Amino acid sequence: MTEKRNPSKLYDVAVIGAGPSGLTAALAFAQKGLDTLLLAPEVNHSDGRTTALLQESVAFLEALDVWGKLAPKAAPLRRMRLIDDTGRLIRAPEVTFDSAELDMEAYGYNLLNIDLNTVLEQEADAQKGLTFVRQAAAGYELGEDVVTIEDASGATYQARLAVAADGRNSLLRKTAGIDVKRWGYPQVALVLNLAHDLPHGDVSTEFHTPTGPFTLVPLPGRNSSLVCVETEAGADRLYKMQDAYLEQELEQRAHSILGKFKIASERQRYPLSGLAAKTLVGRRVALIGETAHVFPPIGAQGLNLSLRDVAALVRLIGSAHDRGADIGSASVLAVYERERRADISSRTAAVDALNRSLLNGFLPIQLARSAGLYLADRIGPLRRFLMREGIAPGAKPLASSLFPRRKSA
Repeated sequence: MTEKRNPSKLYDVAVIGAGPSGLTAALAFAQKGLDTLLLAPEVNHSDGRTTALLQESVAFLEALDVWGKLAPKAAPLRRMRLIDDTGRLIRAPEVTFDSAELDMEAYGYNLLNIDLNTVLEQEADAQKGLTFVRQAAAGYELGEDVVTIEDASGATYQARLAVAADGRNSLLRKTAGIDVKRWGYPQVALVLNLAHDLPHGDVSTEFHTPTGPFTLVPLPGRNSSLVCVETEAGADRLYKMQDAYLEQELEQRAHSILGKFKIASERQRYPLSGLAAKTLVGRRVALIGETAHVFPPIGAQGLNLSLRDVAALVRLIGSAHDRGADIGSASVLAVYERERRADISSRTAAVDALNRSLLNGFLPIQLARSAGLYLADRIGPLRRFLMREGIAPGAKPLASSLFPRRKSA
């Protein structure tokens, strides 16, 4: 449902922000029977990046009856190849993680963020029990029993629980008094899509370079998305290159594994940074997604971590609602904090450490990184453990405790 405002109405949940995390959370809450408000400006339809959804995230979207609309737009990711291209004295062996080792058809699927956002927005507009108001939130009052929200037009809304999905500069998080730790990296990600002569074979390739990852991820057909992490000066140089020269340089950096490149999208630049919220909850407020955690684009962890936030919160709030408990109470939200903290902290630390290891030429650090990848390459059980943890931490399905599995259309 869209734009049907009822300022005097008390909602169960108000989700603030309509990125993929916020849209998914609003859909899931409504499907669990909670009267849900989604408040955000227009959905972003200009994001040229892609998202690699790992299998647990795909299962979650299947449970929401969304994946069937996304699958035709996505490319399967059957293997992930890591190549040390640092040129340093100590280099790691090439390592390939194959989904077949886990008896999986694919470990995930890659699709354009534009397609993901469009489908999620369409589903939100059609979802019963979900009111989507396309306005920015302007202010909040966090009361003992309800949260009062004022939007940019002056309209007000109330909810028992407010979910902050409004990004790294969240106004709701600030209003709740939740502090964050921020840090930066001397890196900028250049993002674009490429057409290429040779088939990618459903293989994602991540070159580890002295400036950061250079990652090619399959898209449908003979197309791939590229995330090239560079120094600020290096990214600026690539961004300003004429297409023909850039295509040639990118092909060279990729060692021509996909043949000749043709630029197939606009170029976008994103400075790399990190963020970690000191707590995930406040008075009648819960944080999800980039409102709670941000780290570099390595290993397809970002949105998949965010969807685990969503799944955990929806399950816990849905359970509290079903037993008649106060869904915004401190005791209910404390369970969410405990359940999500270890996963978020470990993912953030691992991605940060791997990224910093690429930037640091200190020999012991290079030895440690190389040894770790060598062991992953040579020891099958370790490799399979790392794959399982990367795809589904703790092997706990996201979807099964939320919704019965439904077949996609």
